[in-house]
Amino acid sequence: MYKKILAAVDEHLNSEVAARYAIHLAKACGSKIYICHVAAKREQRTAGRDAEAAASRLFHRARDMGLMVENILDSGDPVERIREIVQSEGIDLVFVSTRREDMQKRFYSGTIARRLSLGLPCSVALVRVVHLGRIHPKKILVPLKARTSHIAERSFFTAMMAAAFESGLFLFHTTKPMTSFFHGEIHLAPVELEKKLPADISHFIELLDSYAVSHQKRLVSGNTARSITIEAAAKRFDLVVMGASERSLLRSILEGNPVEDLLRETPCNLIILKARHEDK
Repeated sequence: MYKKILAAVDEHLNSEVAARYAIHLAKACGSKIYICHVAAKREQRTAGRDAEAAASRLFHRARDMGLMVENILDSGDPVERIREIVQSEGIDLVFVSTRREDMQKRFYSGTIARRLSLGLPCSVALVRVVHLGRIHPKKILVPLKARTSHIAERSFFTAMMAAAFESGLFLFHTTKPMTSFFHGEIHLAPVELEKKLPADISHFIELLDSYAVSHQKRLVSGNTARSITIEAAAKRFDLVVMGASERSLLRSILEGNPVEDLLRETPCNLIILKARHEDK
């Protein structure tokens, strides 16, 4: 599915960590990896040197792992130039990291990470780095929604990330509590929740099984973002992998956005996949 993967690199260490995830995924998929830095017009000289040094380290790391690798150093508007590279090279997946200042902007208005995730014609893995030392995750938490699009790609991405690091997968699904007129909220037991497992999640699990990836699952009722945050912290997960929110801007304003809440509150590294490959 992923024949060509691009990792966008800048002067921040977060982007180098995100690129290392991309390199290991490329190894698991047998993909070619592109290490790309696009210098903005007003980029400081020291920032440019740091980014080029990171790109060089990543290039040699990928080559030492036996990957087909190419470095692309360019200048201009990072989003526009990366879009051109994606189209000309036929890139299937782009890794991009968030920056610390991005966390202060609701809906990431104007940030490079948001512009890339929304504007590229390929899939995008948005990486939030919390722990710089946890780039070899042994425990990956995978939150799943009742209604899930691009199930085939998401299951493939999840399976390959687990294979890349020989990680344990833990599937996690939260449901809204049932309500009763007399008793208020009713929280079902895990056994009862499993009987009501949504069809999309069942299909996701079937696809994981086809990749021979072992996994465990946990079903709870409650607030989505808070439940995921608590689970990740309490069980000491190294990485959370989940799909991007498909809520409209208006709905996000009115009801909140679990993905953005988790981006701010996550106690461990987080990858949000904006999938583009259609299910077949």
